[in-house]
Amino acid sequence: MSNSSNTELKRKLGLGAAIAISVGTTVGSGIFSSMGEVAGAAGSAIFVVLSFLIGGLINLPANLCYAELATAYPEDGGQYVYFREAGSRPLAFLCGWISFWATDPPSISIMALAIANYLAFFTGFATLTVKLVAVALVLIFMVIHLRSVEGGGKFQTFITIFKIIPFALLIGVGAFYIKMDMVTTPAVVGAPMGIAALLAGISATTWSFDGMGAVCYMCGEIKEPKKTMPKALIITVLVVSILYVALSFVITGLLPMDRLTESSAPIAEAASMIPIIGDKAGTLTAIMAIIVIIGSLSSCIMFQPRIEYAMAKDGLFFKSFGKVHPKWETPYVSIIVQCAVAIILIFASSLSDLLGYFTLVALIKNFMTFGTIFVLRKKQGYNPLWKMPYGYLMAGIAMFMTGTLIVSTFLWAPIPGIIAAVLAVVTGLPVYYYWEKKNNASKNVSA
Repeated sequence: MSNSSNTELKRKLGLGAAIAISVGTTVGSGIFSSMGEVAGAAGSAIFVVLSFLIGGLINLPANLCYAELATAYPEDGGQYVYFREAGSRPLAFLCGWISFWATDPPSISIMALAIANYLAFFTGFATLTVKLVAVALVLIFMVIHLRSVEGGGKFQTFITIFKIIPFALLIGVGAFYIKMDMVTTPAVVGAPMGIAALLAGISATTWSFDGMGAVCYMCGEIKEPKKTMPKALIITVLVVSILYVALSFVITGLLPMDRLTESSAPIAEAASMIPIIGDKAGTLTAIMAIIVIIGSLSSCIMFQPRIEYAMAKDGLFFKSFGKVHPKWETPYVSIIVQCAVAIILIFASSLSDLLGYFTLVALIKNFMTFGTIFVLRKKQGYNPLWKMPYGYLMAGIAMFMTGTLIVSTFLWAPIPGIIAAVLAVVTGLPVYYYWEKKNNASKNVSA
């Protein structure tokens, strides 16, 4: 292991794996509940379908921004790298600091617990058993992504295709049983109407499209990033949008709007309206959820540790996080530690809930990432291998969409969100200046 720090990550992932990482991260458990939320905001079936269609189209600028940034800096680290290159190392550090302590490990623990709870639907696991199953799931996927980035990529591609199959079957079979008059029926009395309702519906879809830039964190391991990254990010938007539009069309054709808006499990209720499924809908939905969330869990364990790896290579995180295994060629320390923190959080669910308040900070981070386009395009030496058309307009649209999420999240929990932001800065900046002081001292000694 002595030469592990000298080993570098290799470009081993192709277009299929790149698409699988982003689609696998985006299509998660949220779609099982968001359909009802969008219906409640949009007010009518046709507006629900249009919301997902327009929501997908206006999320395209965000992926175009990521494609340009990723080809300008084709290395691991994602947002951390873009802030660093835009000239703000403190902001770059805070980006990774927040990711490690507040967003990435909690996302792993929450998904692992969700899968275990769905398994309990079939087995009746006790609470402790659910937590132990969640731990086992984290360990299994940790080992998969530790041993080989190629093997992890192949598994991610397989599970992403496999997770889309149940949706495709539901859409394909459900299409024969939809009632078109339900899709075209005007909004129910008292429901939102007009352009305001459509805008509210579009806003409600934005969470469903979150995660499409995940592959940028592994850009240093993608083959031919100039060609692969733009293709992967654009195809991701198209695949997710088509899936959501088709699913919303079928569900609104199976389930009356008044039931859809009140349902906590809209996909299960819609499936129960298909004669050949009927009372087996709950079982089918639980199986779908397990497959879907497994894909997201695998993806997160695969790409998230890359940001701490990139920081460690720059001397802004613990040096061991920058180590690459000499045989497996993966950032093994970063993967192991992140999974270890996630396992601790599995047994501290109330803490996971509190960390959810850092969502506001994460959204502000996304907002500022798109804003780096305005800074970087004016910098000398900024030469992306692929440049998006109408760059400033696309970046502006991406910032606007993220801004709507920031506002809604702030209104949901304003004080906790502000406290989380203050905590991130107060805890992060002293650590940043400590590491920078060490870096400068090392440079002076070597000089």
